[in-house]
Amino acid sequence: MATDDRNLSAATGWAEQDDVPEMPSELLEINMGPQHPATHGVLRLLIETDGEIVAKVTPHIGYLHRCAEKIAEGLNYKQWVVYTDRFDYLAPMCCNHAYVTAVERLLGVEMPDRVEYLRVIAAELSRIASHLIAIATFGLDMGAWTPLLYCFREREEILNLLERLSGGRMLYNYMIPGGVRFDVPEDGWCEDTRTFIDMLENKKIGDYNTLLSYNKIFIERTADIGVISREDAFAYGCTGPVLRGSGVQFDCRKDDPYSVYDQFEFEIPYGTGEQGTVGDCWDRYMVRVREVIQSCRIVRQALEKLPPGPIMSDQVKKVMRVGPGAAYTRVESAKGEMGHYLIADGGQKPFRNKVRSPSFCNLQILEKIGPGMMVSDLVATVGSLDIVLGEIDR
Repeated sequence: MATDDRNLSAATGWAEQDDVPEMPSELLEINMGPQHPATHGVLRLLIETDGEIVAKVTPHIGYLHRCAEKIAEGLNYKQWVVYTDRFDYLAPMCCNHAYVTAVERLLGVEMPDRVEYLRVIAAELSRIASHLIAIATFGLDMGAWTPLLYCFREREEILNLLERLSGGRMLYNYMIPGGVRFDVPEDGWCEDTRTFIDMLENKKIGDYNTLLSYNKIFIERTADIGVISREDAFAYGCTGPVLRGSGVQFDCRKDDPYSVYDQFEFEIPYGTGEQGTVGDCWDRYMVRVREVIQSCRIVRQALEKLPPGPIMSDQVKKVMRVGPGAAYTRVESAKGEMGHYLIADGGQKPFRNKVRSPSFCNLQILEKIGPGMMVSDLVATVGSLDIVLGEIDR
């Protein structure tokens, strides 16, 4: 023991370090959010910490609540489409698709083939744009800035394509009960879309993997972190990349096919524990990267097979009255299973419109897996869930 240490021990009465009495521990409550970049929206996480260790985490939501389901009861079936754009505003075409499918099932009508193909193309482009945001912001959460610039550059190309198709850059109101609002532009839109997905699939995904996916620091920050077991994923109703990241090959496009997805060849990426444990943050991230490739495959096939025909069904009238009944439909949105339960009473407006939000269910798993991890790892876990508060709060 050094002289200074001996003098300190003599002054304090502690002969050795081992004799230092244990300090009492006290949990500290802190708020992450609602205005915090790592919560990906107006989400407040109430965290109880013991130093840097999370003892308990409780999500508090509702800051973006807009009464969308109640508003649906006062609008006719076509008017409410614009509200679906505001749910997952990063992949609004998928939200359009979920709602119009439910209305058409209540009506008991089938869409022309061209309508279904255009819907699939729009939804898959929207899915790619959403996953690019997820990759970019997750990398930013982990301290990587450059991938964000790359991903936003490619997303801008998708927004340009969707703007030419629908007239909107972010909120499209493109799909409506009975069809779609516009056909593909005759200015080389299909060729430009093919060029973009070829570039994204053959070059850009490789760049993302080099910059981020297999970066040593990124792997150390995400592998074996925020592990969600298969059992917990099922118990909490997780869907989408969160469920598939836990090794479950479930996708509504394959397991409960809708539209014309059964006519395309594509695979379902899932977590395998390649860099750590099955169901960790890295697996959930990598599922999205690989899903971008599969969406490119679907868009390419849809463009090649795009049939001629009308873009509106002649069975759906301008003034719609839906006979009494109920229907539930689900689609595979970018975040997971987006469902609509519609109850009709024979009028022009629904009696009830209940929305099943994937991000709402995926968020609940934090209470289960949060305790015991570091605060910095909680940031990684929230980022890997890829939530969007527009659909959580509604």
